Amino acid sequence: QVQLVESGGGLVQTGGSLRLSCAASGHTFSWYVLGWFRQAPGKEREFVAAISWSGSSTYTVGSVKGRLTISRDNAKNTVYLQMNSLKPEDTAVYYCAADLAVNPRLEVSEYDYWGQGTQVTVSS
Repeated sequence: QVQLVESGGGLVQTGGSLRLSCAASGHTFSWYVLGWFRQAPGKEREFVAAISWSGSSTYTVGSVKGRLTISRDNAKNTVYLQMNSLKPEDTAVYYCAADLAVNPRLEVSEYDYWGQGTQVTVSS
């Protein structure tokens, strides 16, 4: 079992930055692929970025590439999502997720553990 707790969300103006954190507990953190997803009102949850257990492999969806960056610190049992040049369309609840795997996973159904989410609101 892995417990995930996100933090760092909030209200920011267009062009601003936020850094989301997701702290994990309950199992060996470094064994897990970690991902960030987001869900806007009335829309399905969508993939944002994922990182392999070692951190050597990442995948970021094209719509946010160059603005949102995933990273992890296995010593701190934490995964991050650095969010720069934010746009109103980035407004959503952001979730981190974990899966016992080697390579980044891109689908909601592939992740076994989820955090409760953190709200990000970008004002125009």
